[in-house]
Amino acid sequence: MKDISILIGGKAGDGIKGAGQIIARLLNRLGYWIFLYDEYPSLVKGGHNFNVIRGSDQKIRAHKKDLDIIVALNQETAEKHKDDLKSGGLILYDSDEADVEGLCIPFSSIVKEMGGIPIMRNTAAIGALAKSLDIEWSVVAKLIAEAMEKQTDLNLKIAQKGYEKVKMPHVPLTRLEKDPQPLLTGNQAIALGAVQGGLNMYIAYPMTPSSGILHFLAAHEDELGIITIQPENEIAVALIALGGAYAGARTMVGTSGGGFALMTEAVSLAGEAEIPVVFVESQRAGASTGVPTYTAQGDLLFVLHAGHGEFLKLVLAPGDVEEAFQLTALALKLAWKYQTPAFILSDKHLSESTFSFDSGIGAEASIEPLLWDGKGEYRRYEDKDDGISPLAFPGNPKAVVKVSSNEHTYMGFTTEDPDMVERIQSKRLRKRQALIEELAEHEQVKVYGNNDSKIVAICWGSTKGACLEAAEELGIKMVQPVVIEPFPVEPLNQALSGAEKIINVEVNATGQLGKILSSHGINIDHNILRFDARPFTVDSLVGQIQEALS
Repeated sequence: MKDISILIGGKAGDGIKGAGQIIARLLNRLGYWIFLYDEYPSLVKGGHNFNVIRGSDQKIRAHKKDLDIIVALNQETAEKHKDDLKSGGLILYDSDEADVEGLCIPFSSIVKEMGGIPIMRNTAAIGALAKSLDIEWSVVAKLIAEAMEKQTDLNLKIAQKGYEKVKMPHVPLTRLEKDPQPLLTGNQAIALGAVQGGLNMYIAYPMTPSSGILHFLAAHEDELGIITIQPENEIAVALIALGGAYAGARTMVGTSGGGFALMTEAVSLAGEAEIPVVFVESQRAGASTGVPTYTAQGDLLFVLHAGHGEFLKLVLAPGDVEEAFQLTALALKLAWKYQTPAFILSDKHLSESTFSFDSGIGAEASIEPLLWDGKGEYRRYEDKDDGISPLAFPGNPKAVVKVSSNEHTYMGFTTEDPDMVERIQSKRLRKRQALIEELAEHEQVKVYGNNDSKIVAICWGSTKGACLEAAEELGIKMVQPVVIEPFPVEPLNQALSGAEKIINVEVNATGQLGKILSSHGINIDHNILRFDARPFTVDSLVGQIQEALS
C-alpha cells in the first residue's frame, strides 16, 4: 500500500486551510485517494491550526497519527507534532520562524524579497514541499494558477522560489495510474445529495460545523436551482422550513446541537402536522457551547428523542462522502413520501474533512410522494391503510389545505374527541411499518473486513473510516448501521450472527449506540470511546482494539 501523510500547520491567519487544500489537490493530480483532516480553534487570529493530508493508492476515509512530512510555518507546529514524525520523516520549516532539526527554508524572507504579504508564506511552503516530493514544477504551477485567482503571478513566483530552494527530493512520491477524483467535504456532499433528492429551499443560521452547507448552496444557487435563506435565529429557521414545506417546497435545514435544541418544538409540530422537513444535525463537542470547532458523536440519543409526544422519525447517519450524498438524497425523498421529519446525523469530522468522492456511485431509485388526485373533497389527513395521506398545496383552487398543531380531524380541524384522537394518532404511527418495509429495500447495515471473523467492531457515522481500516488491518469484521431510526434490528442481528466478541467504537463518553444496541438485546463486550473532542486515527484505533482483544 502506497501511503503518505503530510501535516501543515501554523496559526490562524496563515492560510493553513487553503494550503492544505492545494496539497490535497497536488496528491490527487498524482492519482492518490485523498483524506484531509482540518483542525482549528475558534479564533480569528492566533491559536494552532493544522491540516493532515493523507494520500493513498486505496480508498481512505480517515487520517493517521504517524506522519511522513511536517510543514511548519511556526515553532509551535514543529514542537507539537515532531513526536508523531516517522523514523526517516521530514520536517520542512520556515527558518525565519522556527528552529528545529530538518530542512530549513526561509519562507518569510522569500515572501518579503518578492514583495508579497505574510500569508503568502504558505505558497512558498507548497513550492518547497512539491520539490521535496519530486513533483514536476509544471504540475505545481498549473494548480496554483487554478487555485489562486488573486495575485496569481506573484504567488507563482513565490512558489517557484520555494521550489528552487530545495536542491533535491527528500521524500519522492510515485505517480499512480489513476485519474483524479472530485474532492468534496462532507458538507458539500450533503448539499449535493439534497439537490439530488429534489431540494428547493435551504434555510440555516450559521453554526459550525454545518455552516459549509449554507456557504456552498448560497454560492451555487443559480446553478443548482434552489433558494437559500439565513434568518435571524434557529427558531425562525425551523419554522420557515415548515412553512416552505407546507407550501410545497422541499426544504432542509442545517445546524449543530445548540441550534437544534431551539428547533425541537418545530420538530414536534412537523410530526403532528405531518410536514416533511430534513434536519441536518452536524455534531460538535458539547455540552452547551462545549468545544465549538471540534468533533463528537454526542447527540445521537438527543436527536432520537427530540420533540415531545410520539411521532415517526427517520434518522440516517452517513460515514463518508458517498453515503452523505446518497443518504441525504434518500432522506429528502422519504421525508416527502412519509410526510415526516427526517434527520441526517453528521459531525465536524465528516462535515469539514475533505475526501476523494467516488464519482461512479449509482443514483437512488425514484421515490415519489403521494399527491391528491383532485377528486372529491380534499382531506389533508385522510386515513389510508399505510397511514400516508395524499398531499395538496395552497393555491390549488379545488383544495382547502388545512394543517394544525392541535390534534385534528381528517379535514385538519381541531378535535378533542377521544375516538378521533386515537384514530389520527394510529394513522400517523401506521406509517412506521410502511417505512420499515421500504427501508428493507436499501442497505441499512454495512459489513466490511473479514466476514468470517468471530470478532466484530461496530461503529456509526464518521468513525467508519478509522474503524474500517483498523478492522482490515487486524483481520476482523466491521459492522456499520447507516439507518438509526427506525432501528434495523433484523439486519443488525444478521450482520452480528456468530460474533463471539463485539467491540463498540464511538466518539462520545457514554457509548450511545451501545445503549441502543443493548435495548434491542444486542450485548456489547467492550466499549472503545474517545471524548477529547478529536476523532480516532487509524493507527491509534488499531492499538486500542488490540488492547481490548488482549
